[in-house]
Amino acid sequence: METPADYLQQIPHAAAVGMTVVRHDEVTCIARVPYAEHLVGDPDTGVLHGGVLTALLDNTCGMAVRAPGHEPGSVAMATLDLRIDYMDSAEPYRDIYAEAVCYKRTRNIAFVRATAYQDTAEDPIATCVASFMMNTPNEPRK
Repeated sequence: METPADYLQQIPHAAAVGMTVVRHDEVTCIARVPYAEHLVGDPDTGVLHGGVLTALLDNTCGMAVRAPGHEPGSVAMATLDLRIDYMDSAEPYRDIYAEAVCYKRTRNIAFVRATAYQDTAEDPIATCVASFMMNTPNEPRK
């Protein structure tokens, strides 16, 4: 069976930025993006591009929606809404983490909160709330 970490590596952008799953359970996912020069948004400061942070939060939230033990490709899932509050710049030359919690699942929508940070979630770089469409059969349309 494919694991969430395996599935994350099949997402081209997640793989391109080096995103990895640190921890995953029924409602929580923690993921990491390692610092890399090619991800820098401002060469003068060495700070990672904001798009990397957005991708990290979106993918970590999506992984929190997927409970372990369920075949990742068996149902389609899509981000319906993603609101991010940027609170501080990431420090250069350091990895960034995101922790997402899926706090409510209905039949078709899941709701998630997440925090991006470097040291602790109590000192966030950004926070977000998101909703995801889920449980739609993942079959090609005819």
